[in-house]
Amino acid sequence: MKRIWAPAVLTAGLLVGLPSPAHADNVLANAGFESGSLSGWTCAGGSVVSTPVRTGSYALAGGVSTGSTGQCTQTVNVQPNTAYSLSAWVRGSYVYMGVTGGTQTWTPSASDYTKLSLSFTTGADQKTVEIFLHGWYGNSAYYADDVLLDGPGGEPQPGVPGAPDGPKVGTVTDDSIALSWEPASGTVTGYRVYEGSALRATVTGTSATLTGLDACTTHRYTVAAYNDVGESAKSAQVSGRTSGCTDIGLPKHALIGYLHASFANGSGYVRMADVPDAWDIIDLAFGEPTSPTSGDVRFDRCPVSECKNVESDEEFIAAIRDKQAQGKKVLISIGGQDGQVQLTTTAARDTFVRSVSAIIDKYGLDGLDVDFEGHSLYLNSGDTDFRNPTTPVIVNLISALKTLKAKYGSKFVLTMAPETFFVQVGHQFYGGAGGGDGRTGAYLPVIDAMRDDLTVLHVQDYNSGPVMGLDGQYHNMGGAEFHIAMTDMVRAGFTVANTGHTFPGLRPDQIAIGLPAAVSAGNGYTPPAQVQQAVNCLVKGTGCGSYTLRGGTSPGFRGLMTWSINWDNYYKWEFMDSHEPFLNGLP
Repeated sequence: MKRIWAPAVLTAGLLVGLPSPAHADNVLANAGFESGSLSGWTCAGGSVVSTPVRTGSYALAGGVSTGSTGQCTQTVNVQPNTAYSLSAWVRGSYVYMGVTGGTQTWTPSASDYTKLSLSFTTGADQKTVEIFLHGWYGNSAYYADDVLLDGPGGEPQPGVPGAPDGPKVGTVTDDSIALSWEPASGTVTGYRVYEGSALRATVTGTSATLTGLDACTTHRYTVAAYNDVGESAKSAQVSGRTSGCTDIGLPKHALIGYLHASFANGSGYVRMADVPDAWDIIDLAFGEPTSPTSGDVRFDRCPVSECKNVESDEEFIAAIRDKQAQGKKVLISIGGQDGQVQLTTTAARDTFVRSVSAIIDKYGLDGLDVDFEGHSLYLNSGDTDFRNPTTPVIVNLISALKTLKAKYGSKFVLTMAPETFFVQVGHQFYGGAGGGDGRTGAYLPVIDAMRDDLTVLHVQDYNSGPVMGLDGQYHNMGGAEFHIAMTDMVRAGFTVANTGHTFPGLRPDQIAIGLPAAVSAGNGYTPPAQVQQAVNCLVKGTGCGSYTLRGGTSPGFRGLMTWSINWDNYYKWEFMDSHEPFLNGLP
């Protein structure tokens, strides 16, 4: 868990001179062809089809012939000197995507939907851009779906209605989310509700209920107004989560701690049976891979030569069962400071799933804690959209976690313990966008992809450099203000550096604060009174000092994590004795 990194402010100068960042929005109309027509597009032949599609109900089938590439174009308004990214999912032989008069990309053969992506920057006086899709002469039809031109729109076309304002989530059920919004200006025929680029509903009024959703899932919607002239820009994004989440049995406010189970250090070894009942989640530290890229994770319990009082496997497992009978959760924590895990290949991903499953099954554990540090996670250059990552170590980890969750079901406990460098620093610098360390913000794609399955995120508010908060100020570890600012970022969400994307906040019950148990456990030790001041601010809105919460109060705030149970034992249980009754006394 211990790692100290250089302050992010040192890389600030590397970002000077970038073009104006694009705001995350899809400038294109009918980008997923979900209107059931070619509305918004100018095509040389072709049609909208219901199969094969990537998402939604429709896709484009390009009208390729001996004398035609079946080109489809759309001209949209853009802003000058602004960075944009263009992508589309295509299928077929010799499929091209690009900007007329500018850059293009293509695939010679895509038997299934394949993503094409490119980036470009508009000229100093440029106000429109034409994007195109086409196949090649004499080949079969090509298909396209989910086209995205990501960036801010330009001046609207005369007669097009204004964008709807103030979208809000209303009643939610296990399978539906109700939305409402303010009327758009201008002449309005109706409104379209989008989830990403997929059209989810078309209505004439200023409300809609999206049905047929899975229980306990998060959905993000935008709304656009339309008339005979065209479609407005999309509204701000609003997110909602269906009900029906499984209760895994945690208390409302939990005490979480790491137990040194595979090694000895100056804090001493603590037997599982001797862990006090105050601890609600016990993370076994650590499972580590046989090599950084193997994916083959092993959990070797501390040998007698290092831990004189270590119990047998039988005693260890029996003690785990006793904890679980009391409602406690025992997880295997993978990684730590020395356990570098880089799932660079699908083979490593599959080995990771098999080996972690073997550990969980052997000891009958409740789930997994992801404590990837060091160089385990990073973003390749150009991987700028945390919602759609392309870097193998990120993509493969997400796939592995989803597989484990599916295997063990709804009661599988998934926690994560990233350092601030991999989460909050992403607000100022994002690794894939260049200008600094490729690891900055690298946890964000993983957290976002797993947000519906994530039990608790407890960022390590220690071993950290100064971090810029939502107030535009740098905050330093060791006091109440640091914990308030860092936790508020995770709760409220934040813009991700210069990518034009916004990371949505988590639910309060998914958020805990990570702390060193004592001065010897890590840099950034915070006295109990300061910790409790921060929690009272976050939960009740009191004691916040000069800081204003952007995410509002969080009565459901999950609790506190510490490194470690062993260090707390060494210091005569100061952390546990101070914070367990405090947490139990919160509303």
